[in-house]
Amino acid sequence: ENNGQGLLLTVLAHKCPGWQAMSSLYVPPPKCLEKRFVAPQRHMFGPGPSNVPPRILAAGAEPVIGHMHPEMFEIMSDIRSGIQYAFQTRNKVTLAVSGTGHAAMECAIFNAVEPGEDVLMAVNGIWGERAAEIAERIGARVNTIRTPAGSCFTNEDINQALARHKPCVVLFTHGESSTGVLHPLDGIGDICHRHNCLFVVDCVASMGGAPLYMDTQGIDILYTGSQKVLNAPPGTAPISFSERAWQKVFNRKTKPVSFFLDMSSHNIPSLAVLAEQGLENSWCRHQEVAEYFHEGLENMGLRLFVKDKNVRLPTVTTIVAPPGYDWKEITSYIMKNHKLEISGGLGPSVGQVLRVGLMGCNSSKASVDMVLEALKDALKHCHKSRV
Repeated sequence: ENNGQGLLLTVLAHKCPGWQAMSSLYVPPPKCLEKRFVAPQRHMFGPGPSNVPPRILAAGAEPVIGHMHPEMFEIMSDIRSGIQYAFQTRNKVTLAVSGTGHAAMECAIFNAVEPGEDVLMAVNGIWGERAAEIAERIGARVNTIRTPAGSCFTNEDINQALARHKPCVVLFTHGESSTGVLHPLDGIGDICHRHNCLFVVDCVASMGGAPLYMDTQGIDILYTGSQKVLNAPPGTAPISFSERAWQKVFNRKTKPVSFFLDMSSHNIPSLAVLAEQGLENSWCRHQEVAEYFHEGLENMGLRLFVKDKNVRLPTVTTIVAPPGYDWKEITSYIMKNHKLEISGGLGPSVGQVLRVGLMGCNSSKASVDMVLEALKDALKHCHKSRV
């Protein structure tokens, strides 16, 4: 064996003169990569990502093809058709950005807003705050309207703010996952257009789980993510631009700050699942499952954070953190003992709520029963202090 190894070293030295230097690499192969990683099986019932069903996992194992191959153009056309269906739009400028929902948010703002322009951000949770910060970073004059966590704006609030600030763009979050609010959109598009303003909507947490009609609701830019109701891995962000929005993008005086996300330079199995189920069927199922869940929570004596039933987000439920309990202990206990993920609050709801996401294939009464049982078990075994 030793003689054979010596012969191999001699051959290597002869065939590859630099081999001996290579053999003393400063950084050796990492031991951690010598064993295969096995992902644990968990119920992803937080606000996202959601579980990925076998059909979509299998699609990810298909052979790689080139970005200029004819099949790729067919795939891109199919993706556009699927997004148009999911968004209920005929917009030609409809595509999937490579990136998460954050990338789509930046794509919308980077393309629609130029430095020095006035924008209006409707802030009723963390995603409005995030959009405001992005706009501020590119030099926009950012104005905000705010409402307490768990509540909504009235159309008159919006009309007055537009008259006061005269922005070129206003951004709303349809499904505010940090607070569990589903914001009504009807009439806002008309108000924006009367004020010569683009209506931009973030539907990352709501698309496919609640009614949404881009064209008839007058939405100019609409974007979402792949890891919520679509049950796909993170990293794909559908977005669509109306003709009005596209004209503003095309007639910019300055180039967008991002080359990658510059729409003016641009001449999926999860969508197929949504198309086969039917968009309206998906909306109804998410609403029915959410109402079943809410009833179960209330029967346990737990309170819902969003008091108005009409504006509760059906994909992400916010539960008032049970008094006397540490919410972190509850979520950790459920993960350890039930292999089930739920989350605490985010942004304005930190420390106040538990968040449960039931999206796409996870939106079922069986999933609800699983969560309710896990919550009952946690409340029984986690430490409760005197309130």
